[in-house]
Amino acid sequence: MATQATTHTPARTGAQVRISKKRDLSLGKQVLYQAMLLAIAFIVLFPILWVVSLSLDPRNISRPTELNLIPPGASFKAYQAVMDKPTNNPVTFTQLAFNSLKLGAGIALFSVLIGVSAAYVFSRFDIPGRRFLMLAVLTVLMLPAIGTIAPLFVLLNKVPLGNTSLRDSLLGVGFAIISGALPFAIWNLKGYLDTIPRDLEEAGRIDGASHNQVFFQIILPLAIPALAVTGFLGFLTGWTEFALSWQFLTHPTDFTLSMALWNMTGQYAGQVPWSNFAAMSLLVAAPVAVVYLALQKYIIGGLTLGSVK
Repeated sequence: MATQATTHTPARTGAQVRISKKRDLSLGKQVLYQAMLLAIAFIVLFPILWVVSLSLDPRNISRPTELNLIPPGASFKAYQAVMDKPTNNPVTFTQLAFNSLKLGAGIALFSVLIGVSAAYVFSRFDIPGRRFLMLAVLTVLMLPAIGTIAPLFVLLNKVPLGNTSLRDSLLGVGFAIISGALPFAIWNLKGYLDTIPRDLEEAGRIDGASHNQVFFQIILPLAIPALAVTGFLGFLTGWTEFALSWQFLTHPTDFTLSMALWNMTGQYAGQVPWSNFAAMSLLVAAPVAVVYLALQKYIIGGLTLGSVK
């Protein structure tokens, strides 16, 4: 008796179904989606390209009146002028960049170190007053940063530092920024640490690991994406900070790039060539872009992992 062979069609996975749906898009829809993406890319990139073009314009115009992506006789004279002497203050671009780097790196470092320590305690330990402390941190996070300038000014001004006060120094500005950056760092890191299974810690303790070994060898490696996000945002906050620095600092040697960029505008409109201002803007933004590209892998993971639990 002849038997009839039966064939079984393997079930398609979710990824295969999504790929199949993408292939089923009509040509009109594909063209429409591509056009929309190109339009979005143009809207995002065009202002940046215009600033780049303006920085290369050798005519030293007082204000932009034309729309030329490739200016006639493009040169890097504006960049050279900014690097030599950004403003009328006797401070070089290198010193300004170093001051901004100290603020950015310091805020990133302390936000990560103190933030992950506090976040781990809030996430794993049931300490007395835990709920009250978390609400206090959340309350500070809800306060507008600009509203804390007055109390911070008075508080830091009472702390002596050499011939001046802690307020009139980069160290004081750093403390003031950290006071506003830490609440966000703690809540951001706590939310991520809550997604790490406690079973991993229990398995480590069963194997004889101490609390410190569990924290440094198990928790921190798993939290690298969240640490990268927190560190990057802390660096961005310190690098671009302006309000506190402008109100606290009085010595030109302590000025930052953001303060120099503001000083370039002058008291009256049209005093500073736009080519110099555009070149300075790009030089200020470049390090942030470099740091983001260096940490892009971890930043994307930290922003997406834990969003769906």
